Amino acid sequence: MSNSLILVVEDDFSVRNLMKTTLKANGYRFLLSETGNSAVMETASHNPDIMLLDLGLPDIDGVEVIKKIRTWSNMPIIVISARSEDTDKIAALDAGADDYLTKPFSVDELLARLRATERRLEYMLGINGESHIFVNGDLKIDYPAGCAYLKGVQLHLTPIEYKLLCLFSKNIGKVLTHTYITQQIWGRTSDGDIASLRVYMAALRKKLENKENSVSYIQTHIGIGYRMFKVV
Repeated sequence: MSNSLILVVEDDFSVRNLMKTTLKANGYRFLLSETGNSAVMETASHNPDIMLLDLGLPDIDGVEVIKKIRTWSNMPIIVISARSEDTDKIAALDAGADDYLTKPFSVDELLARLRATERRLEYMLGINGESHIFVNGDLKIDYPAGCAYLKGVQLHLTPIEYKLLCLFSKNIGKVLTHTYITQQIWGRTSDGDIASLRVYMAALRKKLENKENSVSYIQTHIGIGYRMFKVV
């Protein structure tokens, strides 16, 4: 059974009750919120592990909630919304959401998304007995703080870029396939996810391999995936 604390942000009573019952039956701790502003306050007060967020809230839009929380927290956010248009999904993901589940959803799929998110949290937080600080050449990752540094200067990474960097650091020296990476980061694999991965990887490598740093930390294996080198 999981010990994760889940914040459910949903104004529809029936959907909120379904998620509450599902989480309780599967051993999750949970908090309930009906508005965007209260969700932000609950996050600041209780530091939940994962947020399940509806976009159509009565006070402020869910995308605005994501943007507010992303100014100070990398907590995983799974959007659960009736909005099924690609533009809505892209807006939420670009704002910093980690995953997107469209209503109506199955309980089994919700639980699977939660488990996938918890696995990604393990990578990010350096669980499983590994050091909380990762060092590779001039690159340092402080997992508990959620920060990365290059030559002592903090890297300004998006939540997805940071997750990718942590994923590679936990698998240093290994070739990670496109499918494996997208499953770990988004919990699924599609042509769109792989295309998004290439964009995020290009941005991440640009920040790691700037003009002042001649070291190549990440190698591209064309048609297969990527690998982080161990820098001597």
